[in-house]
Amino acid sequence: MSDEITVHPVAWPPAPIKTERLVLRQSEARDRAALIDLFASPEVGTYVGGSRPRDELERALPEVPGQRFGFFVVELNGTTIGMITLDRRDPERKGHIRPEGGEPGLGYMFLPQAWGRGYATEACAAVLAWFADAHPGEPVVLSTQTANEASMRVAAKLGFTEVERFEDYGAEQWLGVWYPGTPSD
Repeated sequence: MSDEITVHPVAWPPAPIKTERLVLRQSEARDRAALIDLFASPEVGTYVGGSRPRDELERALPEVPGQRFGFFVVELNGTTIGMITLDRRDPERKGHIRPEGGEPGLGYMFLPQAWGRGYATEACAAVLAWFADAHPGEPVVLSTQTANEASMRVAAKLGFTEVERFEDYGAEQWLGVWYPGTPSD
């Protein structure tokens, strides 16, 4: 199975997506430092398995990170503040809406200085709208730790509804589903 989310061919990357305050676009070399900050941040790593050592990231991250289908950089006034991903959910992972798995999963991470301003909801809503247009009728899943209250609020604002809870990575996980046409704030 390809990691690329396709029901029918979709051009990638799409033209930059502009919201009221943000631009969502393909990654560029200028995003590398912000993405290293993101993955190295202890605050960001709290609910995603921990942060990674900066020196390891400096060695591992390519010159232009995230050059793949479904990877969006989120920019505010010309500054990278986060990223959003759409990836097929690995069939071996826990939590699915289809027996065979492979559902498109929404993921997002933002630098701590961007938290609490509605940027995640605004950016994710734009990506979901793009996805619904590119893949009519296909649902999207989102998984987060139930302890991550901010992420749970974002999921609710976007219109995700709970499918199940399960234990994974040593914590209770929440799996929600969003169907195209679901209103989001």
